[in-house]
Amino acid sequence: MPRYVISFEKGSMDHFTEEDWPEVGKASHAVVQEAKDAGVYVFSGGLDYDSGDVEHAVVAVDGLITDGPYPEGKELIGGFMVVDVPTRDEALRWAAKNAVACRCAQDVRKFMYDPDA
Repeated sequence: MPRYVISFEKGSMDHFTEEDWPEVGKASHAVVQEAKDAGVYVFSGGLDYDSGDVEHAVVAVDGLITDGPYPEGKELIGGFMVVDVPTRDEALRWAAKNAVACRCAQDVRKFMYDPDA
């Protein structure tokens, strides 16, 4: 079955207050549990940008390591969920559930075909 990554940009959740986070977390964990119960869940996670030990790096093809991208940039992924579903429409349904739970738009992309999977 095709796999899809459903993700959102880091900056899309910056408008929340501290009081919003427990409810958003509970709602997003409920979607993950629903995906697990449905047998379509592969993996998910939020990416750390706020703790003191986060070091971003880009490694070039020549091995050169540079700092960045920086947390201030909107291009960073804030979180994601990978689902294994038969159709794009099904992936979009899961993205809609995530959008409601996380209160932000979701990007949906299909993984390339892997003949070894």
